[in-house]
Amino acid sequence: MPTFNPGHARKRATGIPQQYASRKDAKQQRTQNKSPLLRSLHLGVLCVKLYCMRSSILCVSVFALSAFAENWPQWRGPFLNGTSTEKNLPVRWSKTENIAWKLAMPSRTGATPIIWDDRVFLNVADGNDLYLWCIDKQKGTIIWKKSIAPGNYKINKQNMSSPSPVTDGKNVWAMTGVGVLKAFDFSGNELWTRDIQKDYGRFGLNWGYASSPLLYQDSLYVQVLHGMKTHDPSYLLRIDKKTGKTIWRVERPTDAIRESPDSYTTPALLRYPDHVELVITGGDCVTGHDPATGKELWRGTGFNVDKDPNYRIIASPVVFDGIIYAPTRVRPLIAFKGGGHGDITKSHRLWSTDNGPDVPTPVTDGKYFYIVNDRGILWCLDAKTGQQIWGGQRIKPAIYSASPLLADGKLYIINEEGLATVVKAGPQFEVLAENDLGEYTLSTPVASDGHLFIRTEKALYSVGKG
Repeated sequence: MPTFNPGHARKRATGIPQQYASRKDAKQQRTQNKSPLLRSLHLGVLCVKLYCMRSSILCVSVFALSAFAENWPQWRGPFLNGTSTEKNLPVRWSKTENIAWKLAMPSRTGATPIIWDDRVFLNVADGNDLYLWCIDKQKGTIIWKKSIAPGNYKINKQNMSSPSPVTDGKNVWAMTGVGVLKAFDFSGNELWTRDIQKDYGRFGLNWGYASSPLLYQDSLYVQVLHGMKTHDPSYLLRIDKKTGKTIWRVERPTDAIRESPDSYTTPALLRYPDHVELVITGGDCVTGHDPATGKELWRGTGFNVDKDPNYRIIASPVVFDGIIYAPTRVRPLIAFKGGGHGDITKSHRLWSTDNGPDVPTPVTDGKYFYIVNDRGILWCLDAKTGQQIWGGQRIKPAIYSASPLLADGKLYIINEEGLATVVKAGPQFEVLAENDLGEYTLSTPVASDGHLFIRTEKALYSVGKG
């Protein structure tokens, strides 16, 4: 294993966005969006002083903390890595048991539900048209539906609703596979619209566009990495979330050939104490960029040394505790130490494995790194060293496209047939439950308010006590 060169290191990096510098900070950030009364409840202001009538006075402070419901504002959740701090999540359910509500859906999607407080947002394909739906999280009823764009079509498994929306708790942004990006407020009022293909040329991915935007501070970051059906360059966009105007557009050249430039991934964030970097995978490499300018800061290669012309990437990068985990088309998945500059291929490479995924994005808690491949075979590795803790464990044989959710000490893994396997997280492999909805599923499950939200081809389910 190549040795990490400390001479190339910057300050210690983490994989948590600046606005969510820790799980505690994440809770505080969301608490600030509450009313003054709710803020006071979250801080525990109910102090009751009991005074004894005797010579001594007994003072007892009782803090009443309201139940905390975590939001899921982007595709991989509040920490951008597929983890959640939610507790007491359901382990067993069926179509008729432990279901709080069920809402019919017109079609399948690769997009996840996006959640903020009492709202659930969905990208929805309905016939030829693409919509953004807003759902009441408690009741499962539709609050509003807004048109995003016409021109939906199906290619292989996916349709043009695959990108997940993003929200900051005030507004919501929805990207589509046809290139239309729209902003709405929580009342459903359209704020602005963009047509990325009209502005910069047609997308040239072999299987259609599917990357979700990344929301960070005042901007949306959109990647268009393609090559199979175009000679146009791949590029990154920074878009002002308030106005919809492009702040910068930078090209991202690689030497990948034919289909290998195509990337269906979503950008990640590598956070340092004083700045952050965008992490982008695709085109046989992983790159880091300055979010202020788009400038490329570093690049790691070694993913496709034989120049296979069909090495498109689907599974997204994961960043945690200063380590960048970069999947490719199964092998190799490479872990790099953050803090590099220039070519980090050898200087910052920590470990690699040939047991990577193709479609599902891995997940980690910083101690264990979990991989689910497309056939339902699982590995657990030491997140820092790559050493196998356990591996080659097969759950229900099927095709797995949804990414795993790590929450409440459990892995939630759902296959395309709609069967969700709950696996105990940690150093011992143990299947806790199998729960079959029996409906075609591409979407990754998410957690909020003690419930799981699972979207199938036919319905959105709120799993948990009603």
